Amino acid sequence: MIRFFTKLFGSVAFVCGVVGTMGAVADDTPETPRIDSVVMADPQPHESDEAVVWYDDFDEDQQQERYAEKSGETTGDVFFGGSGKSLPMRYPKGSRGIGNRKVFFGDSPAYSSQAVRSDTKFADVYWRIYVKHQHGWMGGGPAKLSRATSLVPPGWRQAMIAHVWSSGEALTLDPASGVRSDRVVTTKYNDFDNLTWLGNKPTSKFQLHSTGESGRWVCVEARAKLNTPGERNGLNQLWIDGRLEAQRRELDWRGNYTAHTINAVFLEAYWNDGSPVDQSRWIDNFVISSERVGPIVCPVNPVLIKTPYRGPGTQASWEVQLATRSDGKSVIWRSRALNEPSRVKVGTQTGQFVGQLSGSKQLRPYTVYYARVRQKSDTGEWSAWSAWHQPFQTE
Repeated sequence: MIRFFTKLFGSVAFVCGVVGTMGAVADDTPETPRIDSVVMADPQPHESDEAVVWYDDFDEDQQQERYAEKSGETTGDVFFGGSGKSLPMRYPKGSRGIGNRKVFFGDSPAYSSQAVRSDTKFADVYWRIYVKHQHGWMGGGPAKLSRATSLVPPGWRQAMIAHVWSSGEALTLDPASGVRSDRVVTTKYNDFDNLTWLGNKPTSKFQLHSTGESGRWVCVEARAKLNTPGERNGLNQLWIDGRLEAQRRELDWRGNYTAHTINAVFLEAYWNDGSPVDQSRWIDNFVISSERVGPIVCPVNPVLIKTPYRGPGTQASWEVQLATRSDGKSVIWRSRALNEPSRVKVGTQTGQFVGQLSGSKQLRPYTVYYARVRQKSDTGEWSAWSAWHQPFQTE
């Protein structure tokens, strides 16, 4: 498992930032680009890690048959990392969304014969996805993105729910408990009348569902940790692009109830009010784990993929920089002016290692890096630099 050491995340965990607004500053200025994705190492460590409950890059049709419940087919038209497939969530105008996946595990009473790791109880669960909204996305966020929950018999009663929901263009956590003392009081799935809501603020500063953040892959990871029975020490956390964007502490998820733990994670498309236009978003690289997941893993000379050029005329060149901090204060590689349309392999032939890596030929292993990028039109106008984004970890 790729673990994120305290030393590494201590310096960045509470640095919350919003990547700059996408779009042209003036008619003759190119749109500020992004690093859309990074070519991943093969295999990813999640495929063999004992802490991992579920991993799906949506490339294999056979894996899709392992979902006890699902809707929507995968597509090879859009994908993370330059090849493969993803899960599309379609939003025809006025519709509430098409596409979902449901994973049941641990002590789940629902689909118990298909539950993954059915011999284990999970009181602390992380789940990570990559999300891409169609360029020019409109209307804010579909209400639902994902949730972890504790299902309890009979039926689909819920002892707790860790919702990852939209709040306008932002994301928020909206944890809820279905327990009073040592008794589950919900009578059905989504029994809102009998849930105790534990707080849905603050929301993320990162505007995941904004037009300005559309058109590239974003890493979203959440955590739900149940409280020790009888104590208020539960935890709910949300990371976007490697930054801790929201958390709820001192939660009483389950009172003294211990018969069932967290046993399902759902990816959801549902948009309460319906989409204002025809549009889509995509999900890729879905991981459920009992340990922190973090971003995808790359070779030490990774290939970065830029978003397509948008602006006046045509693209003349572009530049990218890498840093070991999410605020960019530790730049370790600068590219030369690049003429290739959208890809660059990080190395000495395409740029220069600087700072802590001066004289190196590759990135350090087991390290998280952040990127920023800009592009120039054939009229000589540079776009603004993007903010630091698209974290990845080296093998």
